[in-house]
Amino acid sequence: MGRIEGEASTEIDAPIEAVFAVAADVEGSPRWQPEIKVAEPLERDGEGRQTLVRTVTDGKVRDLESRLRFSYEEPTSIQWSQHKGDLGAVDGSWRFEDLGDGRTRATYWMSVDLGRMLGLVVRGPVVDLLRKQLVDTMHGKLKGFVEGQAG
Repeated sequence: MGRIEGEASTEIDAPIEAVFAVAADVEGSPRWQPEIKVAEPLERDGEGRQTLVRTVTDGKVRDLESRLRFSYEEPTSIQWSQHKGDLGAVDGSWRFEDLGDGRTRATYWMSVDLGRMLGLVVRGPVVDLLRKQLVDTMHGKLKGFVEGQAG
């Protein structure tokens, strides 16, 4: 049970550019992702977007540190992979689809390999809590934050 993976989508009442801007602000992600304790940019691209970010996340059993490498295809997608960190591997993405009339479909995908040591500790209900935190609720958090800003 060393892997947590999943995908979830939602429709957001906001234009694709606004949704992308919130998701691409990795440094500001703790404002709408309370499990992220630190999101410190270490490198930026020519447009000022965060390309390497040190994160510290509440892992339920202990805090988990990662250095995540980000790439952007504005305004339709964001991808990331763990460059270095406490987990075996982390890969994720946001995909955005313009639905017209100022609406956007946001699809979140995440795959986490807990690694050998953490995989031995994280079992049963804790895996379910992490899946909920890392995958199942993320699209709703983005939706709530973006729509709250627009309202």
